Amino acid sequence: MSDKHQNADGGDLHGKCRVGRASEPQAQTFDTADDAAQAIVTLLPELKFAIGLVTAACIIAGLYFGRDVLIPLALAIFLGFVLDPLVVKLRRLRMPRTPAVIVVAIATLVVIASSATFLATQVATLSARLPTYQSNIADKLKSLRHNVDRPGMFEGAIKTLETVRREINVAVVEPRPAAAASQASGDQPPRRVVIEETPQSVIEQASDWLRLGSGPLATTGIVMIFVVLILLDRLDLRDRMLRLWGGSLQRSTDAMDDAGARISKYLIMQLVVNASFGLPFALGLWLIGVPGALLWGVVAVITRFVPYVGPMLSSVFPLVLAFAIDPGWGMLLWTVGLIAVLQLISSYVIAPWLYGASTGLSAISLMTSAIFWTAMWGPVGLVMSTPLTVCLLVIGRYLPRLQFLDVLLGSQPALDTPTRIYQRLLAGDVEEATELAHELTAGGRVTAFYDQVGLPVLRMASHDHAIASTAHHRHRVVIGMDALIDDVAEQNPSANQPGQLMGICLGAKWEVDSLAARMLAHVLSLEGIPAEHRTATTVNADYVSRLDIKGAKVILLSFFSGDPRFAARQFCRRLRRRWPDSQIILGLWNAPPELLGEDACKELGADAVVTSVNEAVVRIVALTGARLTGGYEPAEVLPDDGSRVQALRTSGALDPRAIPLFDAASKRAADIFDVPLAMVSLIDHDRQIIGSARGSLTAVGPSGSAEMSSDDLNMPRSLSMCGHVVATSQTMVVPDVARDLRFAGNPALAAKGVRFYAGAPLRSASGHLLGSLCLLDLQPRMMTDREVKLLEAMANDLIETLHQQSLDWKGGIPTEDGAQPASAIVGQPLSVS
Repeated sequence: MSDKHQNADGGDLHGKCRVGRASEPQAQTFDTADDAAQAIVTLLPELKFAIGLVTAACIIAGLYFGRDVLIPLALAIFLGFVLDPLVVKLRRLRMPRTPAVIVVAIATLVVIASSATFLATQVATLSARLPTYQSNIADKLKSLRHNVDRPGMFEGAIKTLETVRREINVAVVEPRPAAAASQASGDQPPRRVVIEETPQSVIEQASDWLRLGSGPLATTGIVMIFVVLILLDRLDLRDRMLRLWGGSLQRSTDAMDDAGARISKYLIMQLVVNASFGLPFALGLWLIGVPGALLWGVVAVITRFVPYVGPMLSSVFPLVLAFAIDPGWGMLLWTVGLIAVLQLISSYVIAPWLYGASTGLSAISLMTSAIFWTAMWGPVGLVMSTPLTVCLLVIGRYLPRLQFLDVLLGSQPALDTPTRIYQRLLAGDVEEATELAHELTAGGRVTAFYDQVGLPVLRMASHDHAIASTAHHRHRVVIGMDALIDDVAEQNPSANQPGQLMGICLGAKWEVDSLAARMLAHVLSLEGIPAEHRTATTVNADYVSRLDIKGAKVILLSFFSGDPRFAARQFCRRLRRRWPDSQIILGLWNAPPELLGEDACKELGADAVVTSVNEAVVRIVALTGARLTGGYEPAEVLPDDGSRVQALRTSGALDPRAIPLFDAASKRAADIFDVPLAMVSLIDHDRQIIGSARGSLTAVGPSGSAEMSSDDLNMPRSLSMCGHVVATSQTMVVPDVARDLRFAGNPALAAKGVRFYAGAPLRSASGHLLGSLCLLDLQPRMMTDREVKLLEAMANDLIETLHQQSLDWKGGIPTEDGAQPASAIVGQPLSVS
């Protein structure tokens, strides 16, 4: 039996061991190197995320444990940034850099020492006067205690509960045996022991003060040494930072300039906001009678540089003084009211007005950064939280791998408007999507809404149709977009009349095609072209035979397909067979560029191909011979245009000696922006006058191609695009004139073949608009925001140069109140080179 048991046990154990080995995980093997590489590629996202977390943890640990070194360095960089403009100004006065840095450093120390001495003197004076207010403080505290101790609403209930609590404690707690025995034996109660400290000697007190002040003094010394070194080697440090940044030198330079501009604007605006609080605060405290009003005003200006905590600190001391020195409560109440009113005005009026987008940080990122940097570096981190976070924002904006910083910290919306509406539709939040549409279509901007929002939303829906969206999502988007278009049409009704139908808009196949057709029909009706939309299901001969276009001259087919060649060609062929005289326009909202040319249009059997609602309206107008509502938008003439014209004629812009300035400006603009023609245009009472034009536009007409001279660009003011710049007082960029409803019907522009226009206003020192520095091209093109700002800066430089030159010309250009100078260039032909 025992052997059997042993064998059985042994066999059993052996079997268990085999099972255990079989169940152990085995190492994964790969048949080929490609399989191994594919496995590594699959793990890359997780590895990148893990590496990112480890890197972030190391950086945070370095910031915390290295704060003894990093805090002085950060303060030095910050102060160097603040003081460098002073060094630059001294350099402009021909002072060498080293003496300029020394002068600025000494002046900074003198200002800091003087401010500290002034504050210490004021504080000492107030401290000496405080004992005289002891009686007031005691009386007010007694009054407060008396008011607090008076029976209140719940006084009876509180006393009852307190009595019950005491009775319970007496019933539960028994006297301790040791205490009872002690009382019975008559022992004396324990004696109280008091430890008296011997007073410190003068040397000991001095050493304590030195020990307390050695840390701040050492930090201050290190900071000043760093500041001097940074100011001396600023350019070298900048070059080294650019080298470390790597990549594109243009992008690195833009990043450093952006960070500098944002921090400079933040500091200037913060100083202005603080001063707008501190000056009225000091004046108000002086009128109320609070001692040291000037001191507390200066303290308010300084402490309010500390986010969140600073405003509270600047208010505590005046409130304590008002409480102490006045026997009554009037001074305290007036001080509280003054602080409340100034805080409201500063926070909700002045700060939003002055700040704007000075830093580009969102409110929640400002709060979070203040908490983070305070936890890292204490009070110094709180003071420097905004500049440090601005640097992180700029890094995220210019480094693609750290773009998440721009998303997390920036004040710009994380999603553009089309994406926001698309997301609301995916979530089934039609009401919020409709509210956004209401805001965007306010003032009748329906065409722009459909072009810039409606079509992009449908493009995203068509793109996600077979990739990411589910049937539930697709249903929500279609139903929501249908309701949104209904709401926009209800808010902006058309004036179609029976029997006047000119256009039919057909959705080719999908729901998104029909939704785009609805939008286009609505816009055509608003523009005075009666139109309706139809929904196409299966495009076959039976459908076309049943289709009723009611005599419409134009049929527009809407396609969101990425490759609609076959369907579009078949649809156009069937429509041609039944209505050979109708014009067919293809709206290819998602088509590749090769389908947008004239050859592709003929191959598809259409009369035109469009890619936007705006362009579709212009094409339909051209094919039908109809006129847009208002034809084209003429340049508006403002009521005070007489004073503007007077300013133009007295500014020197019409003097022949201004021509070289205009030539240089237009030539530079044409070269920098790489456009065929740049010009300086001046808007007189009823005409556009070309001050200078550099480059050429080769217009193609019935008789062939011919270059336009500057005389060809002199035109009535009502036809001038520069007249719109003067009327709006803003830079205007038109990427494609032929597709813009404001200018597509302009006969002067159409005759000259102008397709692109960008103009920046020329604003005189008195604020009058004289004309524009503009760019023209025969091909559509786009401009970035940075290019627009550059064009504006060049226009401002031109006006400043003109103003300085007009003052130097012999004979003088009179002021705007004087006589008008000779306008020798009015109507004078100018050479175009």
